[in-house]
Amino acid sequence: MEQAHSLLLNEDACGRLGEHQRAEFIFEWLRFLKKLLPAADRADVRKNQKQLAEQLTAILTGSPGPSTRWLLAQCLALLYRVGDTFTSSLTVDRCNDIIRSKDDSPSFLPTRLAAVACLGAMYEQLGRLLISSFKETVANLLKALKNAESQGRHEIMLCIEKILKGLGVSAVPCHRDIYKATRACLTDRSMAVRCAAAKCLLELQREAVFMWSTELENVAALCFRAFEGSNYDVRVCVSKLLGALLASALEPKQAIAPRPGSKRSCLEEVMELVSGGFLRGCPGFLRASGDILKGTSSVSRDVRVGITQACVVFISTLGRAWLEANFSPLLSLLMELVSHTRATQSPADAICCRRCVSFILRASVGSLLGEKAQIAAAKEICLAISKQKKAVCEAVSNWMSSTDVGTSQHVLVCALLELGSVLQDLRSSAAPLLHDSSIGMLDTVLSVLLHPSVSARLAAAWCLRCVAVAIPAQVAVLLDRCSERLNALKSCPEAVAGYSAAIAALLGAVQHCPLGIPHAKGKVVMGLAEDLLRSAAQNSRISVQRTQGGWLLLSALTTLGPTVMEHHLPRMLLLWKCAFPQSVKELDSELRRGDSFTWQVTLEGRSGALCAMKNLAVHCRDLLSDDVISRMLPLLPSLIKSYGNQLKNAVTVFQLRVYEILALLPPKSYEGESCNDLTGPENMACAELSLLPPLCHNQDLALMGPALQDMDQHYIEEQLHGGTIGGGSLEYDPYAIFEKDLQVPAPLPPVAALTAAAIQLFGVIFPHLAIQQSAASQALTLIFQCVTSGRETLGPEEVQKPGLSLLMGALESSNPLLRCVAAEGLARLAQVLNEPNFTVSLAMMSFDRLKTARDAITRTGHSLVLGALYRYLGGISSPQHLSACVGVLFTLSQDNTSPEVQMWSLHSLSLVVDLAGPLYRSHVEASLTLVLRLLLVTPHTHVEVQQSLGRCLNALITSLGPDLQGSLNNACVCVLRNSCLVGCAVMQDSPDCLVQAQAITCLQQLHMFSPRHVNLATLVPSLCVNLCSLYLSLRRAVVACLRQLAQRETVEVSEHAVALVKELPRRDNTQLGETSFVGLEGALFSLLDRESDPRLRRDIKDTLIHMMSSAAESELAHWLKLCKDVLSASSDSAAVSLIETNQEEDTDDCAAFQAKREHSGPFNNLRWSTRVFAVECVCRIIVQCENGDPAHFDMVLAQEQRLHESTDFLVLHLANLVRMAFMAATDHSEQLRLAGLQMLLVIIRKFASVPEPEFPGHVILEQYQANVGAALRPAFSADAPPDVTAKACQVCSAWIASGVVSDLRDLRRVHQLLASSLVKVQAGRDVPSSLYNESTFTMETLAVLKAWAEVYIVAVESTKQKESPAGQHLEQQLEQCEEPETAGPAGAGLLKLVQGDLATLSRLWLAALQDYALLTLPPAYANQLPTSGGSFYTAETVKEARQHYFVAWASVLHATALWLNSTEFIMVDEGPANLSRPVTPTSMGQSTTLSSIKSPEDISTERLNLILGISVEFLCSPHSQNQMENIASCLHALQALFDVPWPRSKVGNDQALSVELLSVLHRLIVTRESPEIQLAVLELVRQVVCAAQEHVKEKRHSAEGEKETVPEFGEGRDTGGLVPGKSLVFGALELCLCVLVRKLPQLSPRLAGSPTGQAGMPWSLNDSDCRLVTSALGILSELPSICSPEGSVSVLPTVLYLLLGVLKEVVKGSCAASKEVLLSGALQALRYVLSSPMSRAEKCRAAWVELLRSALSTLLECWDTDKTELVVDEVTLLTALTIFLLFASAEVTTVEPLQSLCISKFQASLESKDPVVSRAYFQLLASVFQGQTAVAGPFIQGLGTQLVAHLQQVEKSRPQSSAELQAVQDGVRTMEALVLAAEETNRPQLVAVLLPLLVSYLLDENTLGSASVASRSLHESALRDLMRLGPQHSSVFKSLMASAPHMKARLEAAIKGNQESVRAKATPPHVPGKTAPSIQLKTNFL
Repeated sequence: MEQAHSLLLNEDACGRLGEHQRAEFIFEWLRFLKKLLPAADRADVRKNQKQLAEQLTAILTGSPGPSTRWLLAQCLALLYRVGDTFTSSLTVDRCNDIIRSKDDSPSFLPTRLAAVACLGAMYEQLGRLLISSFKETVANLLKALKNAESQGRHEIMLCIEKILKGLGVSAVPCHRDIYKATRACLTDRSMAVRCAAAKCLLELQREAVFMWSTELENVAALCFRAFEGSNYDVRVCVSKLLGALLASALEPKQAIAPRPGSKRSCLEEVMELVSGGFLRGCPGFLRASGDILKGTSSVSRDVRVGITQACVVFISTLGRAWLEANFSPLLSLLMELVSHTRATQSPADAICCRRCVSFILRASVGSLLGEKAQIAAAKEICLAISKQKKAVCEAVSNWMSSTDVGTSQHVLVCALLELGSVLQDLRSSAAPLLHDSSIGMLDTVLSVLLHPSVSARLAAAWCLRCVAVAIPAQVAVLLDRCSERLNALKSCPEAVAGYSAAIAALLGAVQHCPLGIPHAKGKVVMGLAEDLLRSAAQNSRISVQRTQGGWLLLSALTTLGPTVMEHHLPRMLLLWKCAFPQSVKELDSELRRGDSFTWQVTLEGRSGALCAMKNLAVHCRDLLSDDVISRMLPLLPSLIKSYGNQLKNAVTVFQLRVYEILALLPPKSYEGESCNDLTGPENMACAELSLLPPLCHNQDLALMGPALQDMDQHYIEEQLHGGTIGGGSLEYDPYAIFEKDLQVPAPLPPVAALTAAAIQLFGVIFPHLAIQQSAASQALTLIFQCVTSGRETLGPEEVQKPGLSLLMGALESSNPLLRCVAAEGLARLAQVLNEPNFTVSLAMMSFDRLKTARDAITRTGHSLVLGALYRYLGGISSPQHLSACVGVLFTLSQDNTSPEVQMWSLHSLSLVVDLAGPLYRSHVEASLTLVLRLLLVTPHTHVEVQQSLGRCLNALITSLGPDLQGSLNNACVCVLRNSCLVGCAVMQDSPDCLVQAQAITCLQQLHMFSPRHVNLATLVPSLCVNLCSLYLSLRRAVVACLRQLAQRETVEVSEHAVALVKELPRRDNTQLGETSFVGLEGALFSLLDRESDPRLRRDIKDTLIHMMSSAAESELAHWLKLCKDVLSASSDSAAVSLIETNQEEDTDDCAAFQAKREHSGPFNNLRWSTRVFAVECVCRIIVQCENGDPAHFDMVLAQEQRLHESTDFLVLHLANLVRMAFMAATDHSEQLRLAGLQMLLVIIRKFASVPEPEFPGHVILEQYQANVGAALRPAFSADAPPDVTAKACQVCSAWIASGVVSDLRDLRRVHQLLASSLVKVQAGRDVPSSLYNESTFTMETLAVLKAWAEVYIVAVESTKQKESPAGQHLEQQLEQCEEPETAGPAGAGLLKLVQGDLATLSRLWLAALQDYALLTLPPAYANQLPTSGGSFYTAETVKEARQHYFVAWASVLHATALWLNSTEFIMVDEGPANLSRPVTPTSMGQSTTLSSIKSPEDISTERLNLILGISVEFLCSPHSQNQMENIASCLHALQALFDVPWPRSKVGNDQALSVELLSVLHRLIVTRESPEIQLAVLELVRQVVCAAQEHVKEKRHSAEGEKETVPEFGEGRDTGGLVPGKSLVFGALELCLCVLVRKLPQLSPRLAGSPTGQAGMPWSLNDSDCRLVTSALGILSELPSICSPEGSVSVLPTVLYLLLGVLKEVVKGSCAASKEVLLSGALQALRYVLSSPMSRAEKCRAAWVELLRSALSTLLECWDTDKTELVVDEVTLLTALTIFLLFASAEVTTVEPLQSLCISKFQASLESKDPVVSRAYFQLLASVFQGQTAVAGPFIQGLGTQLVAHLQQVEKSRPQSSAELQAVQDGVRTMEALVLAAEETNRPQLVAVLLPLLVSYLLDENTLGSASVASRSLHESALRDLMRLGPQHSSVFKSLMASAPHMKARLEAAIKGNQESVRAKATPPHVPGKTAPSIQLKTNFL
């Protein structure tokens, strides 16, 4: 294919190829030429133009295929546009000659079609340059049109369209001729020709004024005829034409020359034209006269659906502004249309007409209008409803005919349904509508509930449900209102039916209202239902309505769920019992009496009872016990046959209800009953398209064409496939009004629904039937329903055989849907039976039939079986079977005589490719060749074949997979990949949108497997152009592809999209124009706002998220501005601010920040859902930046980097972020308010610690405190929903706790909001919410308590930090930076704010904790829950409340523990907590009755046990793995408790509790890797051990008075044994060992040789590891003190081993960080153990001495392990050795050879050359000299002489560095310690040794000046020591000076020199200094 990439066709290479390869080669060359010509050098093109034109002409005359001819035409036109145009006329003449040719052979047809295509492309590109031949060409084409076949007519229409596009106004002379010729094509029998003609006329009307002026009626009539018998594509094209014409007629695009009598059309005239077609159809004499004679209308649904789509195009073309201005007259005209008697002659026609009008309203109001305009439209609709209702009332009161009332119902239905849809779109933004008294919306809708028509009443009920969904606060209000009216109007049939339907609809709305309704409303509804059912028999006039209303209410009540229904189930069972006969005898007696009306009432009641059963089974499955089921089904199946055919409709409904409930219950519960009439002949009225498609596989539905594809017009298009029944409607089944779907339910008529229900039931019971019951007509779907239910067996063999025969027969049905179902059924049958022989036999049967059959139906069905058979068997695994399938399907797919066979066989081939997987690799080349060949030769009119080819190509690309990435050297892969790309290019050029969607999907697959071979420069523009396609499938494919591209090449995709918009001509980019301003992402936001398809919306969001993830940091300003523009594009231009200005202290908030909406952006009137997504995007950007550059959250760093680099940072946009959060948080929409508050929370958490560089000591968020306060205040208003208030509480606590605001005056603003909510909480449940469920009170209360808890926690912690030394130092520094009046401890001030409410809060917190403790009890203890509920929840809302407690409990627990810590469990009179009821059922010991008064000790014990119980239960829970914050809160709470002596004493006294707590903490250490959690655990363990220690000390202290010796109290007792599981010491040892071995595996002998613990490998510890090990060692050191003497001996070896093991690892340098911390901790622990009182206890003293000697021996061995250790390690060992010498008893260290070894280690250290070691040696030796005499004596004797000798050497080698100087000075101090340690008699001798040493360090005058700094410092230090020691030992000093004159002279010289230097320093020389400034600054700016 590389040879095809040249300007001229390589004819040699082309000639060597075969026919099919040559066609592919030519196509590839034309593709390359199309790209090359616009970019090529014009001179080069002109040079080769003649040869190139000849080559293209040769291809033209060579019978090119459809795709090739279109590409050829484009290349030929480009050639003349880029090169010379002189010879273009010759080519035009040549093409005209070809068209005029008389050759009608099929072989010449491709050449003629290519000539037509070339003419079109040339005129489109060259335009007026070809004006001279224009008339001749058009005449030639129109002449050829008369005799052309369908492909020719199609191509000529497209050609004329392009001619008109190219010539524009110059084509006016031929407009009339073209118009006349095209009229005939618009009603052509070929659908493709109709589409092409519509496109041609659409282009013609741009310049042909007569089409939308004088000829408008004729063109409209022509369009109406075109709709007759049309398909979906024709309706789309013709409706686009008709809509454009009507819009032009109403608002002309160009001025029309005035003519006599002509006038501009008005809206009424245009709509009259539309309604004429809608009501009368296509005009014609015969048709009209026939209608007159019959008295009926024969307008087909095709016409009505087409006209409906045209109306939508008409309104969309005129635009949003026109619709806003003209909505009122448009609405009235549409209402007139739906009220016309000709439109509603039959129920099916009425439903179709209502759907059409509803679709027009939904597509205009729902899609075009913004929120503000939608509110205005809703008002107009309300006025229309009110007007219609008044007319009905007058008609009824004046006894007018029922026709007026009947026609009004359709108007009301359309208006009410649209009003409901608008309300659902607006959600909480619709609140102004409810409060507008001028329209009285609720009163208007409620008044329709009394309408005589059932459909109008149900529509009004549905509209009320939409009100409830939009504004959940209205649910309870409307329920109360409807209940009151129902009670008041019980005697009115319409009122009973209307209000009961309204209540049922409102109950259904609760499923979409997370805040629910009060539980009592369910009781009210239950009472109403019972009252209606009881009173039904009292008045025969309203018996039916009351019966239906009662059961309707009960059925709707079940949607509230099992938590509500479990309270009403016994009464429901009783009502069911009364509704049915209780025995066969009672049934027989019932049958012998009763008239028709009685039976109607009875059947209505029983149908309602069965419907209530069904809904209970659907919504409350948990309540269906065996007992309930047995009471639900007394005699149901036997009732079905008892009534005959007298009451057909009532019996049908009753049968329907029976089948529905039986299908939901287990068949065994009614096994053995008769169901003979499931498939009676009268029950077969169901339309196939309502029944069969769900049974087909989703892939196979593609064979049915666009009719079953997802489309925007599905709501009206489905009317065309409903048979005689038409579509469904709510009046067919009023019980559907409470279903969960948000769309208006459309239940089928009872007869059709009965068939569907019977089939559903048959599928359930089929395996349980006997053979004679399983054969019936049309039973295929029944079998299939059973097979697809996932059963492992189909039943006995006699059941399988008829099933198989039915399926095989259906494979040859004339109904394609039935063939699809049969193939799927056989695949399921093969899956269920799972017998290879059976599957092979099925395949062989299909092979045999395909060999013999010649009819298309048989071949299509059996070919599909080959692809579907192995669908559920894991794929095709047999190469032989695969080859056979491929061979057969290859043959069938090349059958040109039958496009249907081609389509089915190619679809089956795509299934085979998918199922074969890698096995298909050997057939890929042949398959690709076949697919490409068929793509090149299949006419564009056979789009169904092209769609199957696209699916086949997609499957082949998937089969090749990553192999497509092969290198250029792999020729085979290159060929395959190129074939795939060529195939995609062919499909991209198709005019059919579904084929284009397939092409995009294939390119998406190619991009996934081989991204570098997909050219984004061509792919992205094609995607962007189709982003606004009329076809939903194409838009889905485009967005799905963009979603994938955005994950890899976001920047490239955006650049290509913007470049495309700039290149497109203006007329083609009206919908994409905004892309040039806001990029592709902005266009996607606009598309998201318009789209309603959930899947498409999800993909758009994913695409935007991927683009944001890739480019947000690099284009931060762009994305933030985009999100801000989206957020600002509100429909309300006024400032939306709910700031209260009546509070004096809040005025600055309002002045500081008003939310003024901006409309200067590129977006207009975006919906709340789009703006919510924009806010979510901003939150994502913030989180994403958190993981990026640190400068995003550092203003100083950001400003520095901004100066040097062109980068952007988030902190620079903080003002915009706060503004966006404020705008969202103060919007009308509750959903947007929640999103805004969440964004504000994210901003506070991320930016709270960012400092403000211009004001040291302040943070950057401090300047926005007014904005935050103003954003939060609306959420605390009285009418704010509880979820908004709860979220605002969370933001409040985050703001206060963040420490941003330090001034209490500023802090009080937000604090007051929390305080106001606390007042609301204190009112308790005595002031219940009448609007929402009781669980919302729980949610709001716990949110408030959690917020206060978080504030209190931060206040206490910050106070503790400031009380610590480090905190005080930091505070002093901050105070120096601040002004005196603003400085103050924020933590203390915050604590003062909380302190005032702490008495109340503590009680509320304790109450919440007790609630939580009860709610977390296992189900087995559910009977222990209080019957009246808890403090903040009711018994009925336990399940809903539990989740709110799970969110809040941890913070409340921590705060409660801190409060108890502050009071130290001392009960104080906290005063009244202002609670209106007891806080808890037990009131935590605060009950006021004398009999239940508890002591303070009991109350404190309860509180301690409550907190301990909650904490331990949670820490033991396996569900706590993702709740690190809660774990930390638990641990901190326990730490706070154990800081208080009283809880410690309780835990210390209860060893079992302590052991249990340690086991829980041990599990936590093992399962949680977080260092913070592990440190908190060890701190808690230390506190538990400390508690035990205190307990032991107390016991020993109390026993000391009785015994003279230390009592034997503590663990181990007399034996010293520690029992695992019961010993606190053993548990603590286990835990500490776990920590130490995990951090230092070398400690474990078992791990010492393993790879994780090899001694030779370095084991590095980080800071947190060092702290953990230190904590563990500290705990270990305390364990012996809580043991008895014998127990301490048991535990001491382990403790010493671990201590010395860690010390050894530290010596070896295992820890890289925090070595000082770990070393200090280890030595401190060693010291603690050595100084333990147990070492001196008589009973264990000897054992301790032996063990400590062993430990000392082990320590001494550390010197001998390795000679290459670092010097610093020697210091550590010396320190440890010194601790042994100082703190162990003398018995340990004075024994030989240990003492000699110790002395030798010191001696060795003295010889070290390292001054650090020398200094440490001297310091430690001084400590030893000052120790016990028994220990110090030998060291003085052994080291004294060596010490003196070492100091004497200093005179010869004086120190040269500060380290050496310090070592000498420490040596002198050691010598002084030696003097002090000696006896008084020996001290003079030692002083006589010391003083000469000091004199020797003095320098004479000559050497002093040239000596080093260290040497001079030594001189000065020695002189000071001599001056100090001389007077102390004067006698020795004098005798020494007298006996040594040279020493005296040396000392005197030094003293003299020192005095001179002191004098010199005292009189510094005068330096001319700076004079004082003459101007004094009064303010210190520093």
